[in-house]
Amino acid sequence: MGIASDIAEDWHASLAALAWQVDLGATEVIGDAPLNRYDLPEAAKPLPRMAVVAEAEMSAPSIADPVAAAEAAADAAQSLPDLRAALDGFEPCELKKGARNLVFGQGQTGARVLILADAPAVEDDREGACFVGAAGGLLDRMFAAIGMARDSSDPTRALYLTHVSPWRAPQDRALHRNEIAMLQPFVARHIGLVNPDVIVTMGSAAQAALLQADATPRARGQWGQALGKPVLSMTHPRLLLRTPAAKREAWADLLALQAKLRG
Repeated sequence: MGIASDIAEDWHASLAALAWQVDLGATEVIGDAPLNRYDLPEAAKPLPRMAVVAEAEMSAPSIADPVAAAEAAADAAQSLPDLRAALDGFEPCELKKGARNLVFGQGQTGARVLILADAPAVEDDREGACFVGAAGGLLDRMFAAIGMARDSSDPTRALYLTHVSPWRAPQDRALHRNEIAMLQPFVARHIGLVNPDVIVTMGSAAQAALLQADATPRARGQWGQALGKPVLSMTHPRLLLRTPAAKREAWADLLALQAKLRG
């Protein structure tokens, strides 16, 4: 048994252990054997011509366009189960390699309000569900105050929850622009299949995905338009838990949403 076999047997546990050491401040990998950094490396032997060609081919960037691949996969999905299967089989996105679960979405087709956040948190990734833990509980209480719920059987009072990325980003980092652009076709198709009346974004990546990943995200409380639907930017419940003073603004946003739905 060695390190390689241990990692292969439980990849997620090994990744969690590595993340824990990074959080503790580890900055360098130390091997089992001592390393003399004053030793000069041996002169590299010239490779045979065929080996040079093979090495160049291996290091060359892929000519495949991940955005085009995402567009084709998303366009082919005729239902939410189809879209989930397309995401599950989408290999160009590196985020899926570090996540425990694909966190697809929760709610019913035809829900009046779709909430789009950036990426799952650690609790969401662990359970494979959207908005769990303390942040999820706060979100449920917030929308219950205007008569809406994720588990409502009445589409006029129902919420649909999803993320730009169905996979948690390493260490909960912000999504990169190329990742947002790659996942945007899936986001657009997801919204099209659910067909809500209003979209609520929670996070800069969610705004960027609706604005084709290049425009400056709008500030919270402002209305915009995307995919032919009104879009309201709100503060994520995770941030509200850390800054309770912002709950007053969140309540104002909820009232604005309620007025839009009634109008």
